[in-house]
Amino acid sequence: MSLIVRDHTWTQNLNKVYMSVPLKGVKTTNVHVICKDEYLRVSFPPFLFEVFLFRPINEEKSEARIADSVAVFTLQKRRDELWEQLYTNIEQAILKVQEKEAEKSEAKAARIQQEKKYVLETMMKLENEERDRIQKIKDEECARAAAELDFWKEMLRKTAEENENQTKLQGSSTHNNQQRTERANAAPAVMLLCNTGNTTSGQISKKQKPKDLPAPRSAGCVKISFTPRVFPTALRKSRVPEEEEWLKKQAEARRAVDTDLAELDDLRKEERNPDWLKEKDCIYLIKNTLLHIFVETVACHLKLRNLHKAIEDSSQALELLIPAVAANAPAALFHNINLMFFLGPQDYHAALEIDPHNAALRADTDKIREIIIIPIKKIPIKQHLPF
Repeated sequence: MSLIVRDHTWTQNLNKVYMSVPLKGVKTTNVHVICKDEYLRVSFPPFLFEVFLFRPINEEKSEARIADSVAVFTLQKRRDELWEQLYTNIEQAILKVQEKEAEKSEAKAARIQQEKKYVLETMMKLENEERDRIQKIKDEECARAAAELDFWKEMLRKTAEENENQTKLQGSSTHNNQQRTERANAAPAVMLLCNTGNTTSGQISKKQKPKDLPAPRSAGCVKISFTPRVFPTALRKSRVPEEEEWLKKQAEARRAVDTDLAELDDLRKEERNPDWLKEKDCIYLIKNTLLHIFVETVACHLKLRNLHKAIEDSSQALELLIPAVAANAPAALFHNINLMFFLGPQDYHAALEIDPHNAALRADTDKIREIIIIPIKKIPIKQHLPF
């Protein structure tokens, strides 16, 4: 907070006021002065001197001299008169300042409003000019298009008239040519009858031979064959080395399988191809009506311990064994046993997960595993098949 300086001195005459303010040892570089027509402020931290003058002064003709220890002000009065005191009532001064600031704010607001109004009017004027220019261009284009359309219609009319006249001329010329041809064809016969003695003066008509035109060519069919490709995607040069490497590895793997397994010696070449076997298997599965296929797949799933797959294939096979007849009894018994083998232990396992501390339930589960599941591992695949 600044310290207010009160020990100032002042004198006056009719047109000037002389005032001295002590600087309290503060350097002149730290002294800041603000002088208005009714206000004087001298700031030299941590001290402050300010005064609202009794009458307005002429700030342009007033002077200030700052020395080492004192600031001397020579204030020019606007009116030649003696002041009763140096400063006026602070409240009145504040009111005057507020009134002046309000007047300035109103003037500024009016000026801003006037500028906005001018800008808006200018923008509206520019928009109207632009709209008029665009409308003028549209009208010119419409007039030009209408003129071109009229010219085009006139050209079509003239062309149609010319074609009609030409057609009439061609029709009349064709009629004249036909009459001329008929007279020419009939004239030699009369001349031959009349001039039997002088054959040189007679005219003999000659028949023109029709030209031999070639027969139309017969329709054909162009056969197009594409290079077989293993991969489903299109061929790309950047992928050729990778595809060749993959095919080479597949061929080596197939050769290794053929040489390692002696059981495949009695099979044909295509029967050793995994792709061929896969396609044939897919064909059988798509038909979905061959019972022995499901029987074989159940046996394979049992060997591989794919219990859920075995249950699915057994259920599918049981659906194919409807209606129930004596011929289907062994197969139905086989698949029902499979369902019992796997669904029963699964229920016990689910119950054991609910109550894992039940000793009796755990003993029953272990007994079922010993009686049903473990013997299945020891039974060959062929013993599972009903036929």
